[in-house]
Amino acid sequence: MGGLLSSVASLICVKVLEVRVDYPDMINGLFEFCGSIVLWRSVYVMYKDKGYLGIHWLTVGFFSIWGYWNMYYYPSLDQWLSFTGGLSITLANTIWLVQMLYYGRKE
Repeated sequence: MGGLLSSVASLICVKVLEVRVDYPDMINGLFEFCGSIVLWRSVYVMYKDKGYLGIHWLTVGFFSIWGYWNMYYYPSLDQWLSFTGGLSITLANTIWLVQMLYYGRKE
């Protein structure tokens, strides 16, 4: 069993080392990830407030759709750090949009 785990771990390490990381991907991935931190805060605030003010759901919907496009686009460019950051931002946008539709606008 130990030999199998060692082989799997070696294969994973080799696959990780095969991924080409370049500076534009690192910078874009960092922007994507930092953007997701801001969005996750908005998700948390809306959960606490049970509603929203000052933003239209179409804005969040547009950026959610763009995020789903990026989930296809980044891997086609071998931009895996951008994909990872984009996955977080897309998930946050999607949850935020669902919350907006569920809770509605506060009066």
